[in-house]
Amino acid sequence: MRVRSLQARLALMLGVGVTALWVGSATVTLRILHGELDEVFDSTLEETAQRILPLAVMEIMGREEPATSQRIAALRAHEEFYTYLVRDAGGQVLIASHRAEPADFPPCAAPGFTQTATHRLYCDLALRGTVTIAVAEPLAHRARIARDLGMGLGLPLVVIIPLALAGIVAVVRWSFRPVRVLRDALARRGAGDLAPVGEAGLPAEIAPVAAAVNQLLSRLRTAFEAERAFAAHTAHELRTPVAGATAQAQRIRIETSDPKAAARATDIETTLKRLTRLSNKLMQLARAEGGRALAEQPIDLRPILSLVAEDFARAGAGDRLALTLPETPVSSRIDPDAFAILCRNLIENALRHGASGALVEVTLTPDRRLRVRNGCTPVPPDALAGLTRRFERAPGAGEGSGLGLSIVRAIVERTGATLDLHSPIPGRADGFEATVRLPD
Repeated sequence: MRVRSLQARLALMLGVGVTALWVGSATVTLRILHGELDEVFDSTLEETAQRILPLAVMEIMGREEPATSQRIAALRAHEEFYTYLVRDAGGQVLIASHRAEPADFPPCAAPGFTQTATHRLYCDLALRGTVTIAVAEPLAHRARIARDLGMGLGLPLVVIIPLALAGIVAVVRWSFRPVRVLRDALARRGAGDLAPVGEAGLPAEIAPVAAAVNQLLSRLRTAFEAERAFAAHTAHELRTPVAGATAQAQRIRIETSDPKAAARATDIETTLKRLTRLSNKLMQLARAEGGRALAEQPIDLRPILSLVAEDFARAGAGDRLALTLPETPVSSRIDPDAFAILCRNLIENALRHGASGALVEVTLTPDRRLRVRNGCTPVPPDALAGLTRRFERAPGAGEGSGLGLSIVRAIVERTGATLDLHSPIPGRADGFEATVRLPD
């Protein structure tokens, strides 16, 4: 399995490296100790033989019958790791420790160490080789000591290694905290937030990344501002000549007596009015994407929505609007102008694309939900998903610039609000519903 996380990869590599280092160190230490213990045990065998042999010779020489075999009795019960056997030149046992088994002691050919399948022995000679002594130690004794040492070195590692791994993970996670802070700061940003990220307190390895991100954001901000400025200026500059051309078309339509010319003037006037609405939409889009989205202090949204509804009523759409406002204030930090643009586009979209003569329901709830409903043929799901894109319209939508919902989406993204579109209206078989959950 491939580990994609740099943090997990670093912790894994450090953990495996430290574990391997400790296991290797423990193995080398155990081998060194094993060798040192062998030297100590061999020295003990040799020293035991050299201490017992003179005493054994004196005891044998003082006997009336030197060839008599004697087994040394134990003063008290104890575990005897070292046993010895004293023989004469013919192999007759003269002295034996209380647990010595002659079968475990091969004949001594020369002084020094020998080893059988079960014992480690040291042999020495006295009286010109007529008396020999062999001191034996079971190999199982040394193996048990080595095993105990191995357990003594290994058992602490069973506890220490997991603690060390947990410490490595904690240290690596703590070291990567600036990376997570930078990631979270970028993840929390809205689509229109191009402010530079903070570089203070970042490690030397991460600071260049933050600087590169800030350079990219600066270039994007410059490009977006140029695009918005161009759209706003173009729309603004078009208003005066378009208004003049509209007035000339109206004058031609009034003054001419030719029906064909009057009809052509009417078509020109309709086209110019559509161009005027498009320029207004472009200015609203530039304002939504580049203007201030949040106010310094929360404001009550009810008066703003009432003013927008009154504007539509004065334009002759009052009989199609059903406005519902709560009795208590609905406070939010959304900028008043941005909220007015949002409401105007939602209501205008409902009036323009709703069924002819159908009522448009505009509701503001105490929990800061703005809901706009209109009756119409249900919008297909694939078309509904793309309605917030620029110049996107539902099939059979008729006239419209296709910018209304994209302006709403721009404001929603900049303010941290949410936009939900449903068609048909939940609980009904027809209609279109747009719900905006405004910021606190």
